[in-house]
Amino acid sequence: MEGDNEAKTAELAERLKNSSNIIDGQLKAKKAESAKASKPPRAPKAAKEPKPQPAKKEKAPNAPAAPIDPNSMFKEGFLKSVFNEKSSGKVITRFPPEPNGFLHIGHSKAIAINFGFARYHDGVCYLRFDDTNPEAEEEKYFTAIQDIIQWLGFTPYKVTYSSDNFDKLYELAEFLIKKDGAYVCHCTDTEIKLQKGGEKGTAGPRYACPHRDRPPEESLTEFRAMKDGKYKPKEAFLRMKQDLTDGNPQMWDLAAYRILEKPHHRTGDKWRIYPTYDFTHCLCDSFEDVSHSLCTTEFQLSRVSYEWLCDAVEVFKPMQREYGRLNLTGTVLSKRKLLKLVESHYVRGWDDPRLYTLIALRRRGIPPGAILSFVNELGVSTALTNIQIVRFEQSVRRYLEQTVPRLMLVLDPIPVIIDNLPDDYAEDIELPFSPKDPAFGTHTVPFTKIVYIDRSDFREVDSKDFFRLAPGKSVGLLKVPFPIKATSFEKDETSDKVTAIHATYEKPEEGSAFKKPKTYIQWVGSSAIKAEVRIFNPLFKSENPDTAEGGYMNDINSNSEEIYANAMIEPGLEEIRRRAPWPEEEGEKGVKKGEAGWETVRFQGLRVGYFCMDRDSEGGKVVLNRIVSLKEDAGKGV
Repeated sequence: MEGDNEAKTAELAERLKNSSNIIDGQLKAKKAESAKASKPPRAPKAAKEPKPQPAKKEKAPNAPAAPIDPNSMFKEGFLKSVFNEKSSGKVITRFPPEPNGFLHIGHSKAIAINFGFARYHDGVCYLRFDDTNPEAEEEKYFTAIQDIIQWLGFTPYKVTYSSDNFDKLYELAEFLIKKDGAYVCHCTDTEIKLQKGGEKGTAGPRYACPHRDRPPEESLTEFRAMKDGKYKPKEAFLRMKQDLTDGNPQMWDLAAYRILEKPHHRTGDKWRIYPTYDFTHCLCDSFEDVSHSLCTTEFQLSRVSYEWLCDAVEVFKPMQREYGRLNLTGTVLSKRKLLKLVESHYVRGWDDPRLYTLIALRRRGIPPGAILSFVNELGVSTALTNIQIVRFEQSVRRYLEQTVPRLMLVLDPIPVIIDNLPDDYAEDIELPFSPKDPAFGTHTVPFTKIVYIDRSDFREVDSKDFFRLAPGKSVGLLKVPFPIKATSFEKDETSDKVTAIHATYEKPEEGSAFKKPKTYIQWVGSSAIKAEVRIFNPLFKSENPDTAEGGYMNDINSNSEEIYANAMIEPGLEEIRRRAPWPEEEGEKGVKKGEAGWETVRFQGLRVGYFCMDRDSEGGKVVLNRIVSLKEDAGKGV
């Protein structure tokens, strides 16, 4: 998985930084005395594009933006330049995750680019699982990855596995040995690091492994002995014989095969040696005739070794190009850190809505189309994209505003007894599911003698800056013809909380003028549905949890989840549930009514936020997750 090689790429980047042979970070030159005409180019040429600006935090816009062309990222900028570099022939791409973890928000960009690029150019995209490490792979990850890709609205041309090619990869490894392009090494990890200049390149000049010049026939015998079980893990490696004088760490005799004594989930006990990413990736691209191998910029240095190996084993060489990865600030995305949060029970699991794994965002209620819209509006370049959570939520909010119905929800209900209405009074109030789109339809809510309002909409003592309900003050109930006026209230002596409000219905006598109230508030009637509402706040207190004193675990927000156990929602929820998914787009398109997942039951809770049903809504219990808050400030409307 491209995002899962952070440790390795960080080490490579650090070596690059400290290498005196690198000029301008782009590998444009090497030592003049080592240049040879037969050697491959050392400086990968990036796709032509306007010079990218440095990554910077973006602020959430104040007003909704006009809809963006969903294909704009392919029509202009970096991806247009990439296509122009190689515009002839069928476009074939691939998305190659490692099945050792759940995908996160950063992977949504890779999915959108690889699958979207192929779809836009009438090509195809493979989903290829890079399953070369049986020690870390689990079936649940294979299933989850395929499910998320389908949910985002993409269908792979084929689902393939690197392990499909184990026999062919082994044959090419032997071919490379026979060409004196690889050798078996018995050095320890420490010795190999010293050969490469030590940690951060401070241990002295690079030098060759003592096994580098052994005859090809000897390396071939040793390689077969590795396969047959002669050696234990780390006692022998197959390394590619590249160019130790090159300034690029990806040319310093990378490992091609290592020994792992664990059965593979697909090949069983057949193999004891497994190819590395550096050996496998480019060759599998070649086997599948990939035309455009699109990956993130941490693999830019790998382009040289990618092309070197394809040339060395004499196979088709795909074109690799690199784009800037997507990073969300204010959270953590690494599998190791997420695992600690899960195992320490700070969150419910990998799909906890406070996380930014894609399964968590799905459970939280983020529509797949909102994620793709977010990626598209950011655009694609070679620059790292650092985005604040508020920017992501603003994009989601704009998407939901146009695509989901509206219902009345009361988080902390207080009964309002309208004393001048009969006990059996019931008046059907018609409410639109959307005030802007009649196609959403309407529904009715019964207005009765007892209604419920939110505790925050009542004050025991009135003030000039408060425009909602208070003793002696009138307020409108949304869509109810006439206002109500609070006359008195009841309190619990133990808790000192208001337990009931008494009011009158201010229906004017026939012929009298109607005085419109200053404010309208949401309400629910006695037929409302009880619900547990979970309000999610940021899991971390700072923009960069890793820099907090004591590390990210010390930056956890103790108020990251608020639960309203006795909330009430109007009965229109039942119709919304029957008509889900909301919206019917991307991977949720074509789902039979009544069979959509809980998270597709999305709506705006008027004056409260955007919500969906949670999968804990079983056995008649209703559990709601807040997707995002409303764009208004918390205090607006007071």
